[in-house]
Amino acid sequence: MFKVYFEDFTVGVTETYGNYQVSRAEILEFAEKYDPQPFHLNDEAAAQSVFGKLCASGWHTCAMTMRMMVNHMAAQGFASSGSPGIDKIRWKRPVFPHDILHVQATVIEKSDMPNKKHLGLVKASYEVFNQDNSLVMSFIAPAMFLKRPVNES
Repeated sequence: MFKVYFEDFTVGVTETYGNYQVSRAEILEFAEKYDPQPFHLNDEAAAQSVFGKLCASGWHTCAMTMRMMVNHMAAQGFASSGSPGIDKIRWKRPVFPHDILHVQATVIEKSDMPNKKHLGLVKASYEVFNQDNSLVMSFIAPAMFLKRPVNES
């Protein structure tokens, strides 16, 4: 089932993946439910804001990025076991309806997990770009990955 284990990650390696088209309806739906600020819900209010037009919540950008990450991990067969959190998240530019997002992830550190011999921790730097290759979000996140079972080579 799994093809990519902790041992398969190399510090310095970068992967680019994803192709997420942002819809106006999705921006409105997310904002209504989770971040009901006027510039996420209303064209007129958004036009008067620093963003100039309706834009996605930063938390929505996180959720869209998570979807791309999970899709990529599943397609590649990553032995993912979750994450203890996210560090240094920054929303650099607004995300607008019809933007197309993709992710660039670079492995920056690997370490064994104390008291968990079957898991390793891989820390990566993530950058999310729109269709113009403008950076819209960045963050650093450690993720836990299963180590390759002894009976597999």
